[in-house]
Amino acid sequence: MNIKKKALGRGLSALLDNDSDNDTNNKNVSDNNDKTIQIDSIVEISLEAIQANPSQPRTDFEASTLAELAASIKEQGIIQPITVRKTGDNKYQLISGERRLRASQLAGLTSIPAFIRTVDDNQLLEMALVENIQRQDLNSIEIAISFQRLLDECNYTQEELSSKVGKNRSTVTNFLRLLKLPPEVQVALRDTNISMGHARALINIDDVETQLAILKNILSKGLSVREVEQIVQNLNRKETIVPVKKNKEVPVKYLPFKSRLEQNLGIKVDLKLDQKGKGSLTINVKNEEELEKIVKILMEGK
Repeated sequence: MNIKKKALGRGLSALLDNDSDNDTNNKNVSDNNDKTIQIDSIVEISLEAIQANPSQPRTDFEASTLAELAASIKEQGIIQPITVRKTGDNKYQLISGERRLRASQLAGLTSIPAFIRTVDDNQLLEMALVENIQRQDLNSIEIAISFQRLLDECNYTQEELSSKVGKNRSTVTNFLRLLKLPPEVQVALRDTNISMGHARALINIDDVETQLAILKNILSKGLSVREVEQIVQNLNRKETIVPVKKNKEVPVKYLPFKSRLEQNLGIKVDLKLDQKGKGSLTINVKNEEELEKIVKILMEGK
């Protein structure tokens, strides 16, 4: 019973040690005897032998969560191995599992269980990006950048990308659109000062200054997503309305003239003035017969 508890406390490392006694294929061999390590196997590798992945899409690693993971590793050991590729004698490059690697270093470990894969540079990038996209704690901007890199560097179409990462094409498109936002908005989203809903609402505004002004209000007033959507709707509605020039009200002194003219002609008359004082006098007729009647009245009046 005590032996089992000890193995559990050491995590995956204990299982590797136990398995190595019975493994006739000799796959799980420590990197102390590097030349005997077989590819596509799980082995215990020195932390000093592992290089970071230059294609790592994740840029933010919160110190507090790393500390919590380090404490868990001290207590339970590594539960899930990292993934690496072999680059030389006792040299490896990380594919996925950077949080576990960093936390292991914090925990004072000298080695870590790792699954060794055979991949080229393109596969390395693809595996790192896809693996990170599946993580729930990856922020929206990091996901969007990962999607864009898969499109640009792995030559995927959006259809192929959506299938590869297991997300609807519309979801992929919405993430990619985030990269069109101003840097200030992207940083606010990355730092979780605004939500994905806020960002998606701001995307529908073309003017950068307006986007930044609304962002400032979101941060200072704590506007909800619904409130921002309403602001955007109101702005877009105003843009679709064609402004109509307002006519200046007809001065009171001309109103008796307008009224008398309508009485004499027996027809409606429109008198208008614009902002500059220019105007028009319009006599509305229904047909040619009515027009002839008006002309006759005016001519006789002359």
